[in-house]
Formats: sequence, C-alpha cells, structure tokens
Amino acid sequence: MVLSGYPEVAGSADGKEDPDMKRCLFVDDSSVIRKVAKRILGSDMIVVEASTGVEAAEICADNMPDVMVIDGGLTDIQAVDLIRRIRAIEAPVKPQILVSLVEVDVAAIMRAKRAGAQGYLLKPFNRAQLLESFRFLKIAA
Repeated sequence: MVLSGYPEVAGSADGKEDPDMKRCLFVDDSSVIRKVAKRILGSDMIVVEASTGVEAAEICADNMPDVMVIDGGLTDIQAVDLIRRIRAIEAPVKPQILVSLVEVDVAAIMRAKRAGAQGYLLKPFNRAQLLESFRFLKIAA
C-alpha cells in the first residue's frame, strides 16, 4: 500500500498517518537497520525509511519529519552535506537529527554537530540504546 507517495508507514493499524504522532525518518542503506528501527519505534511514532541521501532530501522537501537518524556512511552523499541540505529547507518543522556511526569518531561527530545534528547513535543498536538516544532528544518513543 502506498500512502502520500511513501511505502506503508508504521504507527497505525490501518496504515494511515496519525497527525498527532511524531514522524521519524530513518536514513540508512541497510534494510536490516531500517527494519530494526521501524520495529522498535513503530508503535510510538510514524517511521519513514530512506535508503539514500537523495531519497531522504526528497522526503524532507515534501513532508519534514520531527526526527531523523542519518547513516554516517551513506554512499551517495556525505551525512554532513545531507544535514546541511535538510537544514536549508524552509519548513514549519525543524527536525532533531542523530548521525548513526559504526564507531566513535570524534571528528565525524563534531562535523555533524557543526552542520546541525544534535548527537550520534552507535550501530548496531538495540532497543534500549535507540530509545535512550530518543530520550536524550526529548522525543517520546
């Protein structure tokens, strides 16, 4: 089922978006990482997936999410460039952004923060780690 140009969304039994639920865009080239995130977050928020930075930018231009998790190792665009592109979009919502990394890389974290990210998330992650990252952002998940 396609809804608003997006694949079926988590967050409701009938696949329709609840306007009161927070929207999370999970950007990662790994379908496994995206599916795990959707399974963890899907009961508390609407989770939209993107496998590339270009796809993520298109989604944000159409309907800016409340929170984003961006893979620090995207192949089509640097995470920092995607963050800058997202921050340049005029929208009523300014998303909270986390960068997901496979290791603690202080230089990459600082570049992401200077570009507009609020923090980082190490992957692979489990339920407790992902939910703690969202609590840090003060996002109910």
